[in-house]
Amino acid sequence: MDTAGHTGIPYRIEIEDGPVLRCWDPRDAPLLKEAIDSSLEHLRAWMPWAHDEPQSLEEKAALLRHFRGRFDLEQDFVFGIFSADESEVLGGTGLHTRVGDGAFEIGYWVRAGRTGRGIATAASAALTKVGIELGGADRIEIHVDPENEASCHIPRKLGYVEEGILRRRLPSTAGAPRRDAIIFSLLAEDLVASAAARVRLTAFDCRGLRVAGAEAWGAPRETA
Repeated sequence: MDTAGHTGIPYRIEIEDGPVLRCWDPRDAPLLKEAIDSSLEHLRAWMPWAHDEPQSLEEKAALLRHFRGRFDLEQDFVFGIFSADESEVLGGTGLHTRVGDGAFEIGYWVRAGRTGRGIATAASAALTKVGIELGGADRIEIHVDPENEASCHIPRKLGYVEEGILRRRLPSTAGAPRRDAIIFSLLAEDLVASAAARVRLTAFDCRGLRVAGAEAWGAPRETA
């Protein structure tokens, strides 16, 4: 994917009255491992990668180095979802470049015990806004298994358009057929009228500086 128009993706996003989204750091490995290991039964229902868990702490650190490297190179943008004080990993999300030029795909997962609290909805709203207004995308997509009703509710709530079902589109576990996917999309011109436009957030770059162009999105972060 040509990322020349996507250099505005922030490293940290603070959602007003919500979670913190930020680029993973290898030092987050213990928190990520705890979140996944405590949620395996919950995650395996929809996340094929969860069938390869649990991984060692060293494997988790290596994975987060990979995520960070691709983020730094503007190849893909994977975020952790953290509690406001960053003491707990609530899940993961990302603006993925695999859907082609001028577009991002949002993916998300939430740990067991934290679902049903609007975490994935808040994260998806924030990334929709960031992807279009800072990342320059013309189109944001969310792909959902038709049987995952809770996940389908998120793009519908945010104002995404349900375009149709693609058969055998989503990855599955080894030896199993690929799963169908409902394709939801939101175009740049649709953002202003969507629920995603109403999310209040503050975005920061890799240096911790407020991202230019996001001055009106929320109150500045207090510093000591």
